[in-house]
Amino acid sequence: MQDDCYLIAADGWKVTTYRIIEVKKNKEGKTVKEIDKGWTCDLVPKQLIVNRYFAAQQAAIREQESILESVTAKITELEEEHSGEEGAFSELDKINKANVTARLKEIKGDKEAKDEADALNAWLILSEQLADLKKTLKEAEAKLDALAYSKYPTLTEAEIKTLVVEDKWLAAIAAAIHSEMDRISQTLTRRVKELAERYETPLPQQANKVLELERKVAAHLAKMGFSYE
Repeated sequence: MQDDCYLIAADGWKVTTYRIIEVKKNKEGKTVKEIDKGWTCDLVPKQLIVNRYFAAQQAAIREQESILESVTAKITELEEEHSGEEGAFSELDKINKANVTARLKEIKGDKEAKDEADALNAWLILSEQLADLKKTLKEAEAKLDALAYSKYPTLTEAEIKTLVVEDKWLAAIAAAIHSEMDRISQTLTRRVKELAERYETPLPQQANKVLELERKVAAHLAKMGFSYE
């Protein structure tokens, strides 16, 4: 919030986007390459714009990511299932599209290799699905990025104030309060548990236990020729 206040005091309720350039230098300290890592805005980060104005697009991307994770998990499961010495992938140096396609050509028409062919074909189908999903997801992310970037010049001062005060500051304060409440709650729970364990045994029972131990110690000392008073 302090940095935001400095920006507002200096420039007013304005939002300015800028490119993030990563500079690569050689051993002599000279710049050899500049890499564009995208863009950002200090006062109103991209995610705030996305959350308020493009929530539907963001939800669609989250759904695509979930499907992609599911397909990835199926591929991993298939590879693990057929990765033994006699598994469908045992003849491959590396599991990739080129090797799988080549292996399918080798065993084409071999009735004894039907199970292997089925597994390889299943992998190939899933692999193609995964590639399509990654492409679609990348395109959707690029489109959302462009939508968010183009939104900044159209923001009014009132909209900027809403984004900064409500979506950024108040959300940060609420998160900090919840975090502190969770910390206090955990501390209290831990302390109550410690007290419960400490006072689990009633005082009379503890006194009887001490007396019993004293008698045992006295008996042992007596056997050793010592008196215990």
